[in-house]
Amino acid sequence: MSASNIKLLENYIDYCSAKSQVVSKNIANMGTENYQRQDVKFISELDREMNAQVKVTNARHFENSNFMDGQVKGFEIIVDRKTDMISGMNNIDIDKEMAELAENTIRFKFASKKISAHYKSLQKVIRGV
Repeated sequence: MSASNIKLLENYIDYCSAKSQVVSKNIANMGTENYQRQDVKFISELDREMNAQVKVTNARHFENSNFMDGQVKGFEIIVDRKTDMISGMNNIDIDKEMAELAENTIRFKFASKKISAHYKSLQKVIRGV
């Protein structure tokens, strides 16, 4: 796995951590009147970078200069301004928040296991196993 892929996974873990904090905050404020739900915007940035024009240099090799340098633009916390009073007090749907929390946990575990496997393989190489 290349260094740029590790950097992308590290950025993704940062995103998952921020997402977990925001979703937990939304759940904690379910009963707070006029609280506005928050979310973390990152995936759309990743999609934009992934769909950027790819320059093919060889039939078996390709490069994407905007994405492969490992510099993904991060994420931001946004406020959901929808005025739907889903819970009766604010715009938080507890079922949706719990589903997002579960999905985010799975994504975090995936990324951390991939990084862990990479460093374990490096250890094996260094030890000559």
